[in-house]
Amino acid sequence: MRIFPSPPGQLTLADGTTLAYHRSPGATPGVVFLGGFTSDMTGIKATTLERWCQGHGHAFVRFDYSGHGASSGQFADGTIGCWADQALTVLDQLTEGPQILVGSSMGAWIMLLIALKRPERIAGLLGLACAADFTEYLLWERLDESLRERLRRERVISLPSLYGEPYIIAMNLIKEAAHHRLLDRTELPISCPVRLIHGMGDADVPWQTSLRVAEKLNSSDVRLILVKDGEHTLSREKDLRLLTRLLGELLE
Repeated sequence: MRIFPSPPGQLTLADGTTLAYHRSPGATPGVVFLGGFTSDMTGIKATTLERWCQGHGHAFVRFDYSGHGASSGQFADGTIGCWADQALTVLDQLTEGPQILVGSSMGAWIMLLIALKRPERIAGLLGLACAADFTEYLLWERLDESLRERLRRERVISLPSLYGEPYIIAMNLIKEAAHHRLLDRTELPISCPVRLIHGMGDADVPWQTSLRVAEKLNSSDVRLILVKDGEHTLSREKDLRLLTRLLGELLE
């Protein structure tokens, strides 16, 4: 029994960035958790999944993107492409064999980008409150003209958040994300099993986003689970039970 948590490992990237991570050994398929915008790997979903995988004998990895949690870098310097590349490096260097990707909010967008680049490595996808293309539809389009002009001028602004610390929004994040948009595509050539969970009470990302993703996936094994009283974080005990149940089904 561990009295004190072990310190995270450090994965050094080619540009000198260090990513903090925790990795548990076990059988494949393994599980990789991809966190959300401004979130870190100490959240309840990541740690619940880690304990579940340890208890069921499956390998598990959770990590922080640059500018998040215990990793190096400035948050305002991050982009969707940068964070997706970091997640791809984690997959390539810290895991072996087939993997189930579990993505929360922005992490579900990154999950899809990884599945498009490494289809041979991905055994299944489990997305929560999928925030695909959120930089366009949920950030830029919700800014009034005065805030857009301020962002163009100052390049970085902060916006209030429902979850504590304000959001830091950089103009480069908005511009770079346009290269990774998925909802405008006619299809997403992903053929593995996919499970998407979305709260119908989500005030940040409308549940229709997950529906649009489900419609574009090539896979015939896709399920969208709507939680009528669920909110964006999907962190209640019953949400976590649903999460681990669906993960167990994907691992069968």
